[in-house]
Order: sequence, then C-alpha cells, then structure tokens
Amino acid sequence: MLTLMKQATRLSVILGAGFSKWAAGLPVAAELFDFAIEPFGVSDDRKIEFVRLAKQTWDQDHAEGVVEQFIAHALAGTHDMRTAVSWYIVRRFSEPYIWKEWHAGKWRRHVLMIDENRKFERAGVMPARDFLYRMRPFLCGIITTNYDLLVEYALGTRLFNYGQPGEVLTGRGAYPVSQWRNPVTLQGSIALAKMHGSISWDLEGRYTDGRRGITGNALIVAPTPEKTAPVSLAFEWELAGRILRESTRLLVFGFAFNPYDEALLNHLKEYGSNIEHVIVVDKSPRPDRVTAIWPQAHLYLFPPPPEEGPEREDWFANLDRALIGPSNDALQSTA
Repeated sequence: MLTLMKQATRLSVILGAGFSKWAAGLPVAAELFDFAIEPFGVSDDRKIEFVRLAKQTWDQDHAEGVVEQFIAHALAGTHDMRTAVSWYIVRRFSEPYIWKEWHAGKWRRHVLMIDENRKFERAGVMPARDFLYRMRPFLCGIITTNYDLLVEYALGTRLFNYGQPGEVLTGRGAYPVSQWRNPVTLQGSIALAKMHGSISWDLEGRYTDGRRGITGNALIVAPTPEKTAPVSLAFEWELAGRILRESTRLLVFGFAFNPYDEALLNHLKEYGSNIEHVIVVDKSPRPDRVTAIWPQAHLYLFPPPPEEGPEREDWFANLDRALIGPSNDALQSTA
C-alpha cells in the first residue's frame, strides 16, 4: 500500500537560499557581504577590498537599504564595479568547495567536480544528500533559485539531469585522473531546474565543476529587486514549468516568496495550478505569501529538520505523513 501511495504522490521541490543555509551554512542575501573568502593571490585581495569599500560607501548613504539594492546599484555602475561585485557573489557561494593543492611546483585550485569524492568532506553535502534521498520515491523534479552546486554534489551525475537526460558536460570527470578521458554524462531521472543559473554554467555551456565560481563570469541572475527571466535561461524556466505541471504536491524549503520576485511568483502560479498540497519548511514561514499563489491548496508548515536524535526521525515521520497523507487534511504546523 505504501508503495502505491508513493507512486500516486507527484512531488516537486523548490529550494531557496534557506536550504543551502540550513545544510551548508551558505549565506542568505542579507549575509552575503560577510567577506568570508580566503584570497588566492594579490588579484583576489584587490577585488575583495574594492567590493568591501564600495559596500561601506553605499551603506553610509543608504542606512535603510538592503543587500539586493546595493547589488542592483553595483551592476548599474562602472565596468570595474560590475565585474568585482559579480565575481564576489559567485566566489562567496563557491568558497566552501574550492580545493587547493600543491602540484608541479605551485599552488593550484579548482571548485570541486560534481562527482569528486572530496565533496563529502565539505559543508552541507551529506545533510543535503540525506534530505533529498528521502524525497526520491516521490520526486518529479527539483526547482531552485540557488547558484551553488549543493544539489548536484548531493545527487551526483547518476541521479539528476538539467532537463535533457544524457547531456554531456564540459570538463573531465572525478578522480582517479585515469578516468579523465571518459565524458561526464548526466544519467539521472530527477530533473533539476536552476532558474537563476549556476556557478558551473556560462554562456558557452555547462561544466563538470564550479569553475565559474573562481573566474566570476558565471551565468546567473544576481539577487536584485524585480528580477526578470533572462533569455539565456529560458529553457530552465520552461523546465520549471514542466516540473510544476506534473506535480500535485510541492515541498518548499527556505524559499522566501519575496514580493519583488514578481516574474518568478507569476511563473509558479501559472504552472502550478495542479498543486493540491504545499509543504513549507522554513524557520520563519510566510503562509500568506504561499496562499496568495495556491489559495486552494492544503498547507503544512515545518521548521527545518533537527540535526540528529529521535526528534529528527519524528520530523521525517511527520513529513512522510504530509507527503502521502489524506487529501482532506487542513492547514497544519509541526513547529
């Protein structure tokens, strides 16, 4: 019976910045300019100090301003300002996953590859993996606005795709080095729609690692007010729509439903008309924002899962009931 219920549950997952914050300690927008970056040489030092000074100057003139407004200001500024702030954003999200080693007489670095075993030593990968693995029996797909590679690290190339199963990524595979000649192919059945881009993408393609998190020229939508859907990510928005259309239940973890993200919220509303149940995992949920999009859906509110102990198992047992429970449940909170 449980198997049949799982098959009947068509679940999609939306992951916002709060998910990466919970799993890996990555910053949400308000924490982004904490400058928790280890510079790699003089060039990095200069860019960090340039951004630090620009942020301090802006803060002095905008005491009530928010980070998203500063980023919008920077991206409308000089070439140097745009370049430095764009580099800082993607570098900050890459920082925990940069591997540095002494090789051939000098220090070298790279952002970990999707299938590289070293990833399991880094922040957040195992918590994200444990959480998503529990969702696998139900999943139609995953939608995220995050640029980081946490989902890719958690699932590996055997479990996910970017909307085209069998897609070959640019770059070599994971260690051992003897495997580098084998093309890295996305073999999984779980569709992953990264609506705001990724540190592993640029306009030329998609990579086996997060290399654009070091260079700074990643294909992303920066966290600014009133973001719109760029033409370069039209396929990802279409994929998100397909995932939503196939779903009857939605789990939202750490996504703020910010009113200024009007284009994205309208997209969720337009393509999520089949959603009957919404499960929100958030330490500060905003149920009013959720019901504005899905007024007829049954709503469940969960705090983030405990790290360990019997409370964690109780949390997931409650989540399972919400995922496969009866359709006539009313608004519930497990906080």
